[in-house]
Amino acid sequence: MLTSLPNLLTVSRILLIPLIVGMFWIEGNAARWITLGLFVAAGVTDYLDGMAARSMGEISSLGKFLDPVADKLLVSAILMMLVAFDDIRGLAILPALVILCREILVSGLREFLAGIKVGVPVSKLAKWKTAVQMTALGVLIVGNAGPTLMGGKLTSVTIGETLLWIAALLTIVTGYDYMRAGLRHMGEADGPAKVEAVRRNAPSGS
Repeated sequence: MLTSLPNLLTVSRILLIPLIVGMFWIEGNAARWITLGLFVAAGVTDYLDGMAARSMGEISSLGKFLDPVADKLLVSAILMMLVAFDDIRGLAILPALVILCREILVSGLREFLAGIKVGVPVSKLAKWKTAVQMTALGVLIVGNAGPTLMGGKLTSVTIGETLLWIAALLTIVTGYDYMRAGLRHMGEADGPAKVEAVRRNAPSGS
């Protein structure tokens, strides 16, 4: 139910998204760090809701629906705002686009597999992808307000864009793994469907 602690944590993550988006219109380095704080808080709720659901034995259908939706809304909103405010620009838009397309692809795949009662387990590589991706987004949110290294030659923007490329590469690999597994289940689902169609269309005996 919606009022359970895990689901409330998930809903709080969704409610943080408008606040994070709104912070992009506030100028100044302090606003950047506050935005990062809100983003980290959203990430913490992602960890806590899963832990709470497992420890309390409250893994619900609503939670299984809301949790990935909240994650994808958060990532998509941040990517769009970073591009809109030129925090991601030039070729760095390509890995952002790859990540966004993958989120849509996996969502569609999960919806289809849910219809045939097949779950999609999260691989260890996908967890690493998420960790790198979220780190990249956090660093890019800070942007030029962050510290520099190597006498100013290595900036937060450079670090964030590099991590974004790495996340995009991992996104392609994990997305391919999910699609390969999904296509296999699609083929298995088509078999019974074709048999049923032939049975229904066959002429009845006398």
